[in-house]
Amino acid sequence: MKRINWKKGLISGWSTAWELGKIIFPVTLAVSLLQHTPVIDGLVRLLTPAMSWLGLPGEAAIPLVLGNMLNLYAAIGAILTLDLTVKQVFILAVMLSFSHNLLLESAVCRRVGVNAGLVAGVRIGLAVITAVMIHWLWQGGDSAAHYGWITPQTQPEGWLEITGLALQTAMTGIFQLALVVFPLMMGIQILKDWHWLDRFADWMVPMMRPLGIEPRGSIIMASGLLFGLAMGAGVIIEQAREKGFSKRDMTLMILFLAACHAVVEDTLIFAPLGIDVLPLLLIRLGVAILMTLCIAWFWPSPQSNPAVNRPAQGESL
Repeated sequence: MKRINWKKGLISGWSTAWELGKIIFPVTLAVSLLQHTPVIDGLVRLLTPAMSWLGLPGEAAIPLVLGNMLNLYAAIGAILTLDLTVKQVFILAVMLSFSHNLLLESAVCRRVGVNAGLVAGVRIGLAVITAVMIHWLWQGGDSAAHYGWITPQTQPEGWLEITGLALQTAMTGIFQLALVVFPLMMGIQILKDWHWLDRFADWMVPMMRPLGIEPRGSIIMASGLLFGLAMGAGVIIEQAREKGFSKRDMTLMILFLAACHAVVEDTLIFAPLGIDVLPLLLIRLGVAILMTLCIAWFWPSPQSNPAVNRPAQGESL
């Protein structure tokens, strides 16, 4: 049996948890406090007219805002407080699966040299386009949604309790992050040392060239699909630094993963809301493939352009 580098896994886990924690704590604290101010209510009122185009009530803007500024867990917590139909919950799930945790995951994109504004814009655009299509094409799902065994939390009263809860939420977020990141990074280290991640990456190679991406980016694609942009940040950043991908290939990979990442966690997390998660996964994967193919078509690789390799006039072959 191959030797596992536990020390490297622990260092990678600590480094990843520290980098993500520096972002998660202040963002979680700020947004948790803003939930109890007129800022969120004003934003909801501002977004209400647009929500009707998505087939959603105005208050559905709350989980969208929380999901994009925080994470899917915060968004689902907000969904639990709303009376929605099955179709409306599915639309929210599709939108949030494309566009969530923008501040943190955009920071990861920026670390690998991809424009964070571009990634965030693409994710929001995909969320809106798919929501409109589902709203107009799906005639059904009008029954009331049932959320199973999950129950919403009670709202705090008074700013002392609100501040205490915000600090508790931020600290809990860091603690939960560490509980996930450390075993995850150790697991990634095991996958790397036993070459299982390489094996999964090898399975990704046949789909890389049709997508117009260099096959050597398969580890980034495999890590993003399995672990996500945030939890897979350590591998993604490390691979980007070591292999020096072109801006085109890095952008294509990040945009693909922006649309479809953490396919297990980010899909199953919506199951307790009572929706069918298989169509959710297929929509994410289909949109990611189609979008990447279109971008690769309009942004060809320099190696595939005959003019790049054609010798200049008078130059010998």
